[in-house]
Amino acid sequence: MVGWVSKCLIGGATAFAWIAGATAAEVNIYTTREPGLIKPLLDAYTAKSGVTVNTVFVEKGLAERVASEGERSKADVLMTVDIGNLIELVDRGLAQPVRTETLEAAVPAPLRDAGGLWYALSMRARVAYADKDLAEKALTYEDLADPKWKGKLCLRSGQHPYNTALIAHYIVKHGPDKAKEWLTGVKANLARKPAGGDRDVARDILAGTCAVGLGNSYYVGLMRSGKGGPDQQKWGDGIKVVLPVFTSGGTHVNVSGAVVAKSAPNRDEAVKLLEYLVSDEGQGLYAKANFEYPVKAGAPIDPQLTALGPLTIDTVPLAEIARNRKAASLLVDTVGFDN
Repeated sequence: MVGWVSKCLIGGATAFAWIAGATAAEVNIYTTREPGLIKPLLDAYTAKSGVTVNTVFVEKGLAERVASEGERSKADVLMTVDIGNLIELVDRGLAQPVRTETLEAAVPAPLRDAGGLWYALSMRARVAYADKDLAEKALTYEDLADPKWKGKLCLRSGQHPYNTALIAHYIVKHGPDKAKEWLTGVKANLARKPAGGDRDVARDILAGTCAVGLGNSYYVGLMRSGKGGPDQQKWGDGIKVVLPVFTSGGTHVNVSGAVVAKSAPNRDEAVKLLEYLVSDEGQGLYAKANFEYPVKAGAPIDPQLTALGPLTIDTVPLAEIARNRKAASLLVDTVGFDN
């Protein structure tokens, strides 16, 4: 039997070797997640199961790479962040259906494909970072267009997937015309050109450049835990966090998730890995490693997240949000949001 193993896991440079006589069970992941963020989960799975997990980090162009490899591809599991990237894998015919009692019991219906083509593995909320002196204890996404925030709002690029997902969600909730009006109002409130990352929003709030902004919930944990270093810990500790909601709705969440590749050479091992990742142990490791919300009800939540308050997830299906991502991206350009 011929075995295929990864020699380098970090930084996107992955070398492969063909080894005659290898017989150990293995599973091969192509992932857009930084290897350091998922390595603790995969190491735990190997220790528990004895299965070797080979990881290929593909920062950009995952779908294009797998499509170009075709039936020759060694990928068993395709793992991404952002629902849009998951749906793209499905739309391009790169996923195969998987349905097991374990997966369907662990992952709620709104967080998986009805036909088993994709499954969410963890969640992150799009939350508000705010100046500690602000009196607001509640906030809606609609509020961000209120002129009271003029010159006080910081955001990363509107074309970043985290923001296009939120804009797509707004389109679903209120329609394209209202979304355009809202995004124009948000742009008018910006304190600076949209740039940088979510953690830069916290930095700029602490520096007095702005008073409020949006960022993903897991960055709060990364900053406040000190994992990003003393400067980022200062930024995290220097802001307050509010869980915004849509008017008559809940909080916008995005997901990391996975599909089983259409040509997976180790399909059974791929399914077992997904089942582990949605187990209590796997979900707890997601929370501990990267401060993400579990998809499985009752799974452990890190104290950094529970400190933010109860999360009420909006009921719009993720797939519907994903279908409006292109419209959201076009809307960002139409209003000149990043200019």
